[in-house]
Amino acid sequence: MSTLPAAGSRSRPGSAWTMTALAAGFGTMMLAAGLSPAGAAPQPTKAESVIVMVDHAKVVRLPEKAQTVIVGNPAIADVAVQKNGVMIVTGKSFGVTNLIALDASGTLLAESLVRVGADSDSMLTVQRGLERESYSCTPVCQPTAALGDASKHFTEVGSQASARNGAALGASKR
Repeated sequence: MSTLPAAGSRSRPGSAWTMTALAAGFGTMMLAAGLSPAGAAPQPTKAESVIVMVDHAKVVRLPEKAQTVIVGNPAIADVAVQKNGVMIVTGKSFGVTNLIALDASGTLLAESLVRVGADSDSMLTVQRGLERESYSCTPVCQPTAALGDASKHFTEVGSQASARNGAALGASKR
């Protein structure tokens, strides 16, 4: 589990997005990462970022007393807040966004960046002129649809994956 200070996503009253009680001990992590509790002067150190890969999730602790979490751009990252003060950050698209945690009165408890990148350890990118194709090599290389691929490759791979998933779902209904 990550100990990076992050808070974030949409707040929906009456749902899991709005928290009434969260885990303790986040203030120490905020200070260690250069974030300040509400009302305190900012620390001179640079705040850490939550780093997550596209289509991957990371577990992050929320600050104590956080009730609302906001993600700046849910197209880049999204969160699911659990009742035990844990937040799951999921990378949706390449880029950087911010996460904010507020208490019941709307006071800022914490803010940090979320950086979403590619899982390059198992990806092979083939560039043919202006056309790009991606392959997942785990360990054998197979075509995969990745952000930034040529439309033809992305559509073909995506439709094959959708057809396979549909067939698997249809087979499970029997």
